[in-house]
Amino acid sequence: MALPALTAEARAEALKKAVAVRKERGELMAALKAGDLPLVTLLAREDAVVGKIRVRRLLESLPGIGSVRAGQLIASLGISESRRVQGLGSAQRTRLLALFPPQS
Repeated sequence: MALPALTAEARAEALKKAVAVRKERGELMAALKAGDLPLVTLLAREDAVVGKIRVRRLLESLPGIGSVRAGQLIASLGISESRRVQGLGSAQRTRLLALFPPQS
């Protein structure tokens, strides 16, 4: 499938949008890592910024979860390594949230 030809202005606009989305995702991951943003709140968002995050990256952004533990959790939950948040089923979301209940 060929990519559409973009004008210079359209390309610049797309690049600006991509940078803004990456920045917002980075801020969300940092807030999650710091404990300022609960996982349940992040998963409740249904926008493309959150939806495009890979589940493994999301888990690695949780406090105390590294690469190895994230891999173990993904395997135990039956989630594909390449799965994104928007592709999680309701049962997978429920199991994920059961492992990381909201802190009060």
